[in-house]
Amino acid sequence: MIAKLAKTCTLRISPDKLNFILCDKLANGGVSMWCELEQENFFNEFQMEGVSAENNEIYLELTSENLSRALKTAQNARALKIKLTNKHFPCLTVSVEMLSMSSSSRIVTHDIPIKVIPRKLWKDLQEPVVPDPDVSIYLPVLKTMKSVVEKMKNISNHLVIEANLDGELNLKIETELVCVTTHFKDLGNPPLASESTHQDRNMEHMAEVHIDIRKLLQFLAGQQVNPTKALCNIVNNKMVHFDLLHEDVSLQYFIPALS
Repeated sequence: MIAKLAKTCTLRISPDKLNFILCDKLANGGVSMWCELEQENFFNEFQMEGVSAENNEIYLELTSENLSRALKTAQNARALKIKLTNKHFPCLTVSVEMLSMSSSSRIVTHDIPIKVIPRKLWKDLQEPVVPDPDVSIYLPVLKTMKSVVEKMKNISNHLVIEANLDGELNLKIETELVCVTTHFKDLGNPPLASESTHQDRNMEHMAEVHIDIRKLLQFLAGQQVNPTKALCNIVNNKMVHFDLLHEDVSLQYFIPALS
């Protein structure tokens, strides 16, 4: 999933969590991503030592496809070990103990080149602050949404996502020749979102954001399975924030509005 969303990303390792981070500054029109895994849900043994007791973290930059490819070889493995090594240059070494026909086991090793990120740059890699959304709404089935957006991409590079507190979400494209809108109804809004805002808000009023259709498609293409929870938060004319939960993995993805 991460490899489809980001060619290179930052892996943050802390005693209880792993994060995959993409920080293409919102200021220069880039998307950002924050993906979080609780380490205890994935590893039987976990040992890490950060820079110091106060800053017990490690930040690495890596090519996501390299890690994805290495982990794919471990699908039928007996055991998998990931460690930070130095082999003339820093590496994330993935050792896979394969099952074999005989009683002896084979070890397959992948050395993935990485960059260790110095502490002075950590401040740019913190969890993004989510502004209060104007509308928060549950997403339709992502596969359906993806096929709609794929067809729209043939007509325009820009797309408007709009939604209200009445469970309605629209995807719109407009060119000089054509205007196409896909309507999704009865999607539901998370309780907190509608309670805190609906006293002084028209439930049918649409909040909207104008975005690059390719960035939305890249996000949708990265979703291989429909998540347990999928939320879309719209900050009117500023950004759209997708908040997904896949069992043990949470993913936040931010797409800024086109100026």
